[in-house]
Amino acid sequence: MTSWPDDDVILYDGVCVFCSRWVQFVIARDTAKRFRFTPIQSPYGIRLAQTFGIDPDEPDTNAVVQSGKAHLKSDAALTVLSNLPGWSWTRALFGVPKPLRDAVYSVVARNRYRIFGKYDSCFVPDAELRRRVLE
Repeated sequence: MTSWPDDDVILYDGVCVFCSRWVQFVIARDTAKRFRFTPIQSPYGIRLAQTFGIDPDEPDTNAVVQSGKAHLKSDAALTVLSNLPGWSWTRALFGVPKPLRDAVYSVVARNRYRIFGKYDSCFVPDAELRRRVLE
């Protein structure tokens, strides 16, 4: 079984507008500052992605690492949401069959640049967030 030494790390596509807004959404609600972040375009993000079989040049998922294990696609989103204050109700969505959840996730992932746009380079976090970014 593949594992990763750092926990509560969210891997995201740093040039994707939607993905960067997801990170900002999590930051605004993560009052305990539990989660840390890494863009897939960073050296750390590339290593993490490759460890879990994600193509860093064509990412089709975000990921979150908990207990050394990567959660991908809808599992990643629901794992993060369900660990945010006030969002524990999202655990109920794990009851929706994974193939259905991942199908919806994949439609959004495949069309994210067309629908939401793309940055020319990774979004730059402010000084407060920079302490929570792994590169």
